[in-house]
Amino acid sequence: MTELGHAVTDKIDDNRGAAAGGLESAASTLHEKAESLPGGEKVANLAHTAADKLTSTADYVRKHDVNSMMADMERLVKNNPGPSLLAAAAIGFLLGRSFARND
Repeated sequence: MTELGHAVTDKIDDNRGAAAGGLESAASTLHEKAESLPGGEKVANLAHTAADKLTSTADYVRKHDVNSMMADMERLVKNNPGPSLLAAAAIGFLLGRSFARND
């Protein structure tokens, strides 16, 4: 079981660069399209902010290995148990709905 865990961790670490590249690509596209989105300046500003967050996430993914990310996640959940529980429930609900639609 330990070997499987190490293999999964290694595989995720191997793909961090590709994931970061995908996030940066999405951020770039969002920056490019922000001004043409309906809703005016307010929506464009929100799009640019979201793109900046994607870029920050790409940097984080590129700089941290899986073990470091898991430690950060544990710290976040311990420091914010209520919001973490709500987020987990929301994600579980959305995943459940997506699987139910595929049946």
